[in-house]
Amino acid sequence: MLSLRSPVVTPNGPIPGKYTCDGEDVSPPLAWSGLPAGTQSLALLIEDPHAPNPAAPKARWVHWIVYNIPATVHALAADAARRGLPLGALTGTNDWGRTGYGGPCPPTGRHHYIHRLYALDRVLPDLGAPRLTALEAAMKGRVLAEATLTGTYSRPRKARHR
Repeated sequence: MLSLRSPVVTPNGPIPGKYTCDGEDVSPPLAWSGLPAGTQSLALLIEDPHAPNPAAPKARWVHWIVYNIPATVHALAADAARRGLPLGALTGTNDWGRTGYGGPCPPTGRHHYIHRLYALDRVLPDLGAPRLTALEAAMKGRVLAEATLTGTYSRPRKARHR
């Protein structure tokens, strides 16, 4: 069974400030195990499903898209978005309009950040920095398993008034 974990994010626990816009804004370390037979590549998505306000969500906000992670890779180190992804891995465009990681930076309230790892039965074509909808379309019918890890974050009071 596919599982996703992080030494810095416990399931449904707080995401440390280092990995947010109020800290160093670096991607968290992640590790996985239990790839199903036939896995050819992995895709990783980090999203906030309750943007912009958890009390009245209107959209999913995408923080990071990485796809074509080789099936031989079982972890990403902290700050992998800037320090280097595994050979062959490609990035998509987040909802800030850039590739790479953008950490939690909620305008109000405590938000949930879902880290989704997909085991795929093929290596996807180069989608050219896809947005979420293009990645989901390319993965359709190709997902062998999915694992999630959810963390939470709310900004310190002083940070909200920047």
